[in-house]
Amino acid sequence: MIGRREFVCLLGGAAAWPLAARAQQSAKRPTIGYLGGTTASIENQRVAAFISQMRDLGWIEGRNVAIEYRWVEGRNDRAVEIAAEFVRLKVDLIITIGTPAALAARQATSVIPIVFTTVADPVGTGLVASLARPGGNVTGLSIQQTDLAGKRLELLRQFVPGLRALAILADADNPANMLEIGEVQAAARKLGLGVGTFEIRRADDIAPAFAAIKGGAEALYVAGSPLTNNSRVRINTLALGARLPTIMASREYVEAGGLMSYGPSFPDLFRRAASYVDKILRGARPADIPVEQPTKFDLVVNLTTARALGLDIAPNVLALADEVIE
Repeated sequence: MIGRREFVCLLGGAAAWPLAARAQQSAKRPTIGYLGGTTASIENQRVAAFISQMRDLGWIEGRNVAIEYRWVEGRNDRAVEIAAEFVRLKVDLIITIGTPAALAARQATSVIPIVFTTVADPVGTGLVASLARPGGNVTGLSIQQTDLAGKRLELLRQFVPGLRALAILADADNPANMLEIGEVQAAARKLGLGVGTFEIRRADDIAPAFAAIKGGAEALYVAGSPLTNNSRVRINTLALGARLPTIMASREYVEAGGLMSYGPSFPDLFRRAASYVDKILRGARPADIPVEQPTKFDLVVNLTTARALGLDIAPNVLALADEVIE
């Protein structure tokens, strides 16, 4: 027998947003489709942060919520396939990692709520109408990838004194990377740096790109994307072989041997993403939840890599780092 309170909740949810009603029914747990941009091992810290916050908000995986995990492994075509699969499975919400995955999910459905977690420029890539009023079925967290390009280059110059020539490595099929390239080029010009851009579309393009870069640059800017993140070990190995200091967006690159990263704290973003999911599962509409920006940023430096590159980093410069890996 359904009590008065449950009946009111069910009725109100059905009128406003069917998700709330489904979440309240004991017969059917809401199902989240997790569209991961890389692999489970790469994203394990992010998933752990998300699951931990979901638990704190009352959602226990396997008890009152189900999560279907799928992994793109840096392949944009896989994102399209997985998004279509989630629509066929009739999941109640899709959480996405990276711009290509978010665009694929939005292309696949205009009904199922979508929460993106690491989109570089949601307005510039057309995912939302504005940060304050996303509209449609999509909302989430921006990582200000393009906004941080100039700051990354300023930091790189402090760690690599006398830097004159820069190479950019970017995923040509990632719209956010294309926007980022423009910001990096503009920042490089202001700093008086020569810059060359090298585009890749798949992992097999990385080695030829490095062959073209060799001898023409003194440092490498890697535009963050599922493709480059998934291939971070290969990129860092080739960069070290070419004696190229690197700067990237996330600490995973630095843990895998890159010189330095500057960007938002991804575990923090994933904890905040859980709050979006919680609100939507309880009846809120994505269109009414503003897109938020990062509030916590980290500069991570790999001192072992710096030594291997022969960089003598001044103590006052090293002190800028939030974390030093040795």
